[in-house]
Amino acid sequence: MSELMETVLIERTRALIPDTSVEQKRMFGGTCFMVNGNMLVCVSRRGLMARVGKEQEAEALARPHAAQCRPTGRPMPGFIRIEPEGIETDDDLRHWVEMARAYVCALPPKAPKPKSMKSGKGDR
Repeated sequence: MSELMETVLIERTRALIPDTSVEQKRMFGGTCFMVNGNMLVCVSRRGLMARVGKEQEAEALARPHAAQCRPTGRPMPGFIRIEPEGIETDDDLRHWVEMARAYVCALPPKAPKPKSMKSGKGDR
C-alpha cells in the first residue's frame, strides 16, 4: 500500500468514527484511533489492525483477508490484521470499525499516563 493509499484509508476510517472522544495517535508503525485511551483500530501500509476482543475473534477470523495479529511472532488475542483487500469497500471497513467499537466502547476508560519529567534538567 502506498503512502497516498494509507492517507486515504486514514481519512476513510476517521469519517466512520465521528466521536469527539476519539484520539488519533502514531503507534505500531501506523495511525491508531483510540477511544477513551483504548486502541480501536490502527491503519498502516499493511492494512488495518482491529481490536475486536477474544469473544469476537472466531467470527472475525472467518472473514476474508483476516488473520490473527502476530507482530512479534506470538499471537495477540483479540487483535485482527486485515489485509488491504479486506477493506477496499466502505462497507467492509465499516464492518471492522463497528466490530471493534462494540468491544472497545464497552471497556473502562484508561487513566492517562502521568507526564514524566526529563531527568537532569532543573532538578538539582
